[in-house]
Amino acid sequence: MESLLTQVLDIAREAGSAILKVYAQDFEVEIKSDHSPVTAADKTANQMILNGLNALEEKIPILSEEGGEYFVGADAKGRYWLIDPLDGTKEFVKRNDEFTVNIALIEHGKPVLGVVLAPVFNVAYIAATGVGAFKIDEHGQQTPIRVSGKPGEGQKWRVMGSRSHAHPHLERWLKQLGPHETRPMGSSLKFGIIAEGSADVYPRLGPTSLWDTAAAQTVVEQAGGRVVTLDGTPLSYATPAQILNPDFVVWGY
Repeated sequence: MESLLTQVLDIAREAGSAILKVYAQDFEVEIKSDHSPVTAADKTANQMILNGLNALEEKIPILSEEGGEYFVGADAKGRYWLIDPLDGTKEFVKRNDEFTVNIALIEHGKPVLGVVLAPVFNVAYIAATGVGAFKIDEHGQQTPIRVSGKPGEGQKWRVMGSRSHAHPHLERWLKQLGPHETRPMGSSLKFGIIAEGSADVYPRLGPTSLWDTAAAQTVVEQAGGRVVTLDGTPLSYATPAQILNPDFVVWGY
């Protein structure tokens, strides 16, 4: 699994380089049927990831936000790749740098390998079952990461919030949580901040898709955290035909 994780990171880095080339110039923004934006960066990165995964020794079905593969479900071992070639396209369009490349391997409905790369920051969060969770900083230094645990007595909850997706019930949820401070951020970077112990919780009320969360969920879980629905069950990928996730919370303990 460790060797595969390295290979997938290399694929993500290639896609990230292609994204940055588009980011450095003027680009057009199209609106998809679900009213979400898409750019040449999404499409180019998608094709590079598809090519990279298909070139691996073991052929595993691929489900991507941007398509390009005929996906019929998991293979005989219950596995499939789940990718978002550019998570945070809204942030990409706004040019606030908070977007990522997400690549996850799903096995029997659970994410078992994940790479989250932030191209602008040259930072990656990577994890795999049996390997652990790691952050690779802008200097290429790889270090193990661990969630922080619950805040101590008298300490505020450090809450990650979505930069582009508000929800009317969020304030009620936060009030029940207790004293807190909120830090807005785009894309799956929020998961990485929790996995490295720099924040405690991220409540996501409102629609997300499977490819938005799978890679980052691997990182959080391997770092000792949880990604669970509001009733406490782990976010599942067992039914890829059901693309939308339920509301969920990322906990750093």
